[in-house]
Amino acid sequence: MIKSNNSSWQEGMAERMPWEVAKAAIDYVLDRENDPNFAYESVIWDFIGGEPFLEIDLIDQICDYIKQELYRRNHHWFNSYRFSFATNGINYHTEKVQKFIEKNRSHLSIGITIDGTRRKHDLNRVYKHSEKGSYDDVVKNIALWQSQFPGDGTKVTISSTDIPYICESVLHLYDLGIHQVNINCVFEDVWAEGDDERFEAQLMELADKIIDGEKYIDYACSFFSENMGKPLDCKLQNQNWCGAGKMLSIDAAGNFYPCTRFAQYSLRDKEAWIIGNIHDGIDENKLRPFLTLDRCTQSAPECVDCEVAEGCAWCQGENYDAADTHTVFQRATAICLMHKARVRANNYYWNKLYRKLELEGKREEFEKNHPEIKSENC
Repeated sequence: MIKSNNSSWQEGMAERMPWEVAKAAIDYVLDRENDPNFAYESVIWDFIGGEPFLEIDLIDQICDYIKQELYRRNHHWFNSYRFSFATNGINYHTEKVQKFIEKNRSHLSIGITIDGTRRKHDLNRVYKHSEKGSYDDVVKNIALWQSQFPGDGTKVTISSTDIPYICESVLHLYDLGIHQVNINCVFEDVWAEGDDERFEAQLMELADKIIDGEKYIDYACSFFSENMGKPLDCKLQNQNWCGAGKMLSIDAAGNFYPCTRFAQYSLRDKEAWIIGNIHDGIDENKLRPFLTLDRCTQSAPECVDCEVAEGCAWCQGENYDAADTHTVFQRATAICLMHKARVRANNYYWNKLYRKLELEGKREEFEKNHPEIKSENC
């Protein structure tokens, strides 16, 4: 995966990636088809911001150049690539964005971020220099987006202040026609005493609503995963959680990062972790720590030995940002209590669901229609 930060907010200045930087970054990557750092069967060109569709003209030019170069070079990625976007959805309906979608539809993934009900969404997503929330301008584009990308889900983030709106928000997203709600707690240390109990109560209520309303048949929420909340073996299950170091991120100045979370505008206290640039290439010494990361080398003993370790996520950038020193080998644990609360609610969800299916004689049918469910683990 290659991420392009085509717009950002840094030191009070709006940054825009010049075409020359974008072209040099593409050439750098494509020139290294046989380099081990880029020896993948396929590639995702991921555009993030800020809001990427504010730069739709530049993005259109970038994508056209990528396609032309893949063809000209007879690159093995020629028919094995995707353009990926996470957008706030406000400009989704505009003529330029729609033309871009039509032109690249077969190689395109777009996720619109809508956080749930109006009151939850507008807690955090407001217009600059205004208290007006963006919910109404986003929701009007959901039907169009769903008609074009019916299998794509949305991404929801939970922090302390919006815990009371979790249940109603997930159900609201279902009502909007979004079948897959990907949702997670922020990794930063923002949690107040008792948040885990309030979080668990919301998930229990959501579990009841989903199961009693039989929404589990057609809808999914990532808070409920059957394979979560079990112990892990460091010898067998020791992979890193994310792909930091394996998904090159490029900023507007042409600097390279192991992930966009290591850019200066994404960090609170640490200096940016730059691993190279479009002129000098990748510094292997600065990249090397990320290629040796695994779960056990960065986790405290209580995390390694935790009875509910499976599904407890982390962000490599937050690990670095929160660490006592300049290291990526110190795992941040601010979400520990939240994960344990989620596990308790998750166990409740699956126990209730399978009791219901057994009583109705529908468990076999459910598992057949949901092959991702591993019933032997329940």
